[in-house]
Amino acid sequence: MLLIIMKVCAGIMSGSVSILSEAIHSSMDLMASLVAYYSVKVSCLPADDGHPYGHGKFENVSGVIEALLIIIAAVWIIFEAVQKIFRDVKIESLGLSIGVMLVASAMNYYVSRRLSLVAQATGSVAIEADALHLRTDVYTSAGVAAGLALIWLTGKRIFDPLAAILVALFIVKEAYQLLRRAFLPLVDISWDPQEITRLEGIIAGYDVKFHGLKTRRSGNYRFVEFHIEMPEKMPLAEVHDICDKLEIAVGKEFDQTEVSIHPEPAS
Repeated sequence: MLLIIMKVCAGIMSGSVSILSEAIHSSMDLMASLVAYYSVKVSCLPADDGHPYGHGKFENVSGVIEALLIIIAAVWIIFEAVQKIFRDVKIESLGLSIGVMLVASAMNYYVSRRLSLVAQATGSVAIEADALHLRTDVYTSAGVAAGLALIWLTGKRIFDPLAAILVALFIVKEAYQLLRRAFLPLVDISWDPQEITRLEGIIAGYDVKFHGLKTRRSGNYRFVEFHIEMPEKMPLAEVHDICDKLEIAVGKEFDQTEVSIHPEPAS
């Protein structure tokens, strides 16, 4: 909220479309953070009759919403910047405007870094998306500051709308990556190949044959199921003990993972 107020004031005082575009971007950040906050709270709810696999995908929905908000903001920024190219608008208070953009870039770096650390610790898709969202602000605010500095040095005001357009194009690129990462788990895409390799290594470490391995993600929750072949005459208690050990081993390697194992007689 502080960044929005700073950018709006600087944008009005200077008449810079690139600063006002940044204010719009920060407004979208605020909305996106509120969506992320709500989705994280909901995703932590335990499984119930209506959601037997939990509420983890609320985080993915949040990521999709964030990406769409970013794209809408970018389109609006480009529209306004193109209009400014054909209008001779005087830009004032350049020193103040550059200072505001540099302060905004530093603040966003700090917040996005904090969010990234939490996302790594928790595996939260919503927090990861919010961190990525704010990380784009670090670069875009610095880009706007550079554009304003060029105006200061050259006196050519075209650098302002051009900086805004470059900011918007960068935002679209980041939004696409975020949209893809948030949307794919909604259609039950499998884990990353490197994670599956680690998972197969854990299972193979118990000297059992397995097949039918399936994986998927739901927010910061993981699900895996597979079949293992056991000696036909092995007591059920021993089979159950091996399954328990496998579940514990997988759970230690991958946090918040639900494992389903189907034992069957060895062929």
